[in-house]
Amino acid sequence: DQVMRISKPFKLASLEAKGAPSSFDIAGVDVGGSTFQAMAGPCSIESEDQTMRIAREVKKSGATFLRGGAFKPRSSPYSFQGLGEEGLKIMDQARKEFGLKLVSEAMDIQSLELMLKYDIDLIQIGARNIQNYSFLKELGKIDKPILLKRGFASTIDEWLMSAEYILNGGNDQVILCERGIRTFDSKYSRNTLDLNVVPILKSLTHLPIIIDPSHGTGYKHLVAPMALASMASGADGVIVEVHDRPEEALSDGPQALLPTDFETLMKQFRHLAPALERELCPQKDRQRAA
Repeated sequence: DQVMRISKPFKLASLEAKGAPSSFDIAGVDVGGSTFQAMAGPCSIESEDQTMRIAREVKKSGATFLRGGAFKPRSSPYSFQGLGEEGLKIMDQARKEFGLKLVSEAMDIQSLELMLKYDIDLIQIGARNIQNYSFLKELGKIDKPILLKRGFASTIDEWLMSAEYILNGGNDQVILCERGIRTFDSKYSRNTLDLNVVPILKSLTHLPIIIDPSHGTGYKHLVAPMALASMASGADGVIVEVHDRPEEALSDGPQALLPTDFETLMKQFRHLAPALERELCPQKDRQRAA
């Protein structure tokens, strides 16, 4: 019926392919469009008690997603690697108790199968896997939204081409996540959070974009300012690390907000959102399907 010429290498991800920004309904929560979603929780799922404590706090502050790592790709083989399936069981319990949607990282086919088993609402693909093309092809075969993090040194085209692998496989629910890139100065910030990329992507692709100011900066005093800048730049949400006992955290304690810090951040979002014509963390009034 229609033939459209798209000159960009990322055909399905391009804005021309759809003509308007995409918005995805993830278990009753819209990501994209006029909404701005807050995803929050610990870097790692450490125990049932820790997860329930933090889930209760982020829910109270207005977050719609609980983030947490059950599988942790670490630079050192001696670092905490996550609880695995037990971590997913704990997250499922938190979802049932607090009504939060879940976002967690799959590292390989085996962990992906477990994500599907526990019906994780949004499957995160980390920076290290962005060019694992055989894995991206498998993600194209499933009916689950994917949160695709940018690689440490990935160009915008490389990032969008990774999304193209998933889209080309038949899964059209891809959300991009900027998590900071490596540049020449790592003394004062873990990475350089590239907020230039938000308006650039909005001109190139219909896919929503989430910002990760926790990994993007690496220090908690930088997280809130960059989270607010994320909303101002036009992003569709943030994913933020929150821990009530960061000094005891098994991973990334220095970049985790305290629950009180996150509550303050959410209040600031509520003041800023109307000026930007964004709706903060709306949810549809319906029960999760059994």
